[in-house]
Amino acid sequence: MPRRPAPARLDPGIIETTIERIVPGGDGLAHAPNRTIFVAGAAPGDRVRVRLTRNRGPVAWADIVDLVEPGPDRIDHTDQALASTGIADFAHLRYPAQVAVKAGMIRDSLRRIGGIDLGDDPEVVASPEAWGYRTRAEWRHDPVSGAVGYFKAGTTTVVDLERDPLVVPELQDALEQFRQRAFEGRLPDDVLELRAAAAGGEVSLDPERAGAAPRTIVADVAGERLRHDARCFFQANTSLLDQLVEEALRHAEAPESGESLAIDLYCGVGLFTLPLGRRFRRVIGVEADQHAANFAQHNALEAGLPGVRIAPQPVEEWLAGAYRSYGKPPFLLVDPPRSGLDRAVTQRITRLRPTRIAYVSCDPGTLSRDLRMLIESGYELTGIRGFDLFPQTHHVETVAHLRRGTNT
Repeated sequence: MPRRPAPARLDPGIIETTIERIVPGGDGLAHAPNRTIFVAGAAPGDRVRVRLTRNRGPVAWADIVDLVEPGPDRIDHTDQALASTGIADFAHLRYPAQVAVKAGMIRDSLRRIGGIDLGDDPEVVASPEAWGYRTRAEWRHDPVSGAVGYFKAGTTTVVDLERDPLVVPELQDALEQFRQRAFEGRLPDDVLELRAAAAGGEVSLDPERAGAAPRTIVADVAGERLRHDARCFFQANTSLLDQLVEEALRHAEAPESGESLAIDLYCGVGLFTLPLGRRFRRVIGVEADQHAANFAQHNALEAGLPGVRIAPQPVEEWLAGAYRSYGKPPFLLVDPPRSGLDRAVTQRITRLRPTRIAYVSCDPGTLSRDLRMLIESGYELTGIRGFDLFPQTHHVETVAHLRRGTNT
């Protein structure tokens, strides 16, 4: 094996080193004598000179000051305005490399945080479109400068964007409308966040013109019609949602006898709830956002699924006594926010004792933490698969399948 060149110390605070790989969170991993360095904006194989920005014992964080020799997967990222926001923090990587890096990130998180050794990297399904895929966007507005765009990385300064290459054409039109309203002074000073969503050729805006309520739009996913608007959370890359739903419900089978019940926690507007309603006699969706919960119940009724009931309350609150009424359901799905499951939620799920669990996650770190707790409580991991819902970023969606052990 060729010996790695010794990092050359140039002057105080500057180190020359080679990026070994990308770690969860998106930074490059490098080493110097007696020090591990995490480097922002790096690509595997880059030979770089970096400036240390923060130290914590033997660990340091750094920024690239000079690219000595680019790694094989590095490409030019010429959209400097977008690059300054940090939103597209993987745009300097070839797209196949992005997918491979994310598979490694999932495996690394599971091993380091969850104590789970997969052996090989899991499959990550690539997005059909690497740019122009987002059907949902949240932009920022600076009422002083009139800028509309994203925050500059690490600041609250709004970078004005004439074009957002991450979004579908309908949302680019929406961005231009917001910018025009800001230029003409028709966006109130207290409007600091602008949200837009597209589906079925229509666009929902928040705030809408003249104070009107955001338009309701309809997304067709996995054979279901899902009404929502710009105020609701909805997955932004709809090109992979059919496959995501299929994977999440891979083991969602009602038993031939006994309780035919599925529970969908953090159900949103019903992305997984409605397909579950086709497989189980009863489905309970739990959603703390009243606005999204209203859409979920309406979507279920419109789909002709009377067995679906939506509980509009926090998940931890609903779970507190659920084991008394719904103990040992055949199937439970969780799709929590990036922060994952609160410890109380995890404990109450294990008290509920579902036979199978599908965990849909947008953060490998919190997924790994929660899987460790579930496995320690008697569940076994039976499968895991990633979906690149977020090209050009370090984020990745993951579906993990668990089954309760026979002795628990």
